[in-house]
Amino acid sequence: MIATITNLFPIWAIALSVLAFLQPSLFIALKAYIVPLLTLIMLAMGLTLTAKDFAQVSKNRKAVTVGVILQFTVMPIVALAIALLLNFDANLTVGLVLVGAVAGGTSSNVMCFLAKGDVALSISMTAISTLLSVIFTPLLVELLAGKAIDIPVTGMIISLVKIVLIPVILGVVINTFLHKPITFIAPILPLVSMAAIVVIIAIVVALNVDNLVTVGPMVAIAVILHNSFGLLAGYFITKKLGFEERVCRTIAFEVGLQNSGLAAALAMKFFAPTAAIAGTIFSVWHNISGSLLAGYWSRNSGEDKA
Repeated sequence: MIATITNLFPIWAIALSVLAFLQPSLFIALKAYIVPLLTLIMLAMGLTLTAKDFAQVSKNRKAVTVGVILQFTVMPIVALAIALLLNFDANLTVGLVLVGAVAGGTSSNVMCFLAKGDVALSISMTAISTLLSVIFTPLLVELLAGKAIDIPVTGMIISLVKIVLIPVILGVVINTFLHKPITFIAPILPLVSMAAIVVIIAIVVALNVDNLVTVGPMVAIAVILHNSFGLLAGYFITKKLGFEERVCRTIAFEVGLQNSGLAAALAMKFFAPTAAIAGTIFSVWHNISGSLLAGYWSRNSGEDKA
C-alpha cells in the first residue's frame, strides 16, 4: 500500500501543485517550513543508510569516481549552457545551475532498483555525492553563476551543513545503534519523504503563481533538456568507458536525477522566488522521466550486453 502511494509521486506532486496554483493562500503561509521539511527528508535518507553503504565505495571505487565526476561537471555545466541558450535572467539562471550543482536525488535509488541496476552502488553514490555537495554545490554555483548574481557561498555552506550534513549523519548514527527499532519505521520513510517534498513543491508553486504563467513553460523546456542530457550522458559516457550495463544504468540515474527539492529550498532561502521554479519543475519531471526509463529498462535486462 505504502509503495503504491509513493510510486504515484508525480501524480501527488501535480495534484498539489494545481491546488497551490489555484489556491495559493493555502500554502504561502507555510514558506517558513520549507527548510524544516527538507531537513526531515535528509534525516529520513540518513535513517536508510549504514556505514556499510559508505564502505561500498571502496569496492566500486572506479564507478563511484566516474559517477561523482559526471554528477558535478555535466549537470552544472549543461545547466548554465541551457540557461544561456534560452537567454534566462540572473535568477532563472542561478536556479537552473543550482539544480545542476546539487547531489543526486534519492529517487535514483528507487529507479535503479526498478531498472535492474546496481542498487548498492546507487545508494553509495547518492550518499557520497550528498556529503560532497555541502562544499561542491556553493562553489560550483559561485563559479558558474557568480558573474550574474551575488552568491553567498559561506551562507550556503553553513545552511547545507545544517540541512544536509548533520541530518544525514544523525540518521546514519541512529540507524547504526538503533537498527532494530528503525526497521519498524523504515517502510514509511519513503512516504514521509514524498509527502515533505510534495508540500515543498506546492509552497514554491504558491509563491510563484504569476511567474509560472510567464516563464514556467520556458523553464519546463530547460528542465526537460537538462534532465534528458544528464540521463543520456550518464549512460553513454560510462558505456564508452567500458562499464557493464547495470553500472551504466545506475550512473545514468545518479547523474540525471537531482536533489531538486534541495535546489528549490536553497533558491528560496538565498535568491528570489523565481530561482526556485527550476527546482520545483525538475522535482516533478525527473520522477516522470525516471519512471518511464526504469520501466523500459526493466523489460530489457541488458545482462547479455557489453
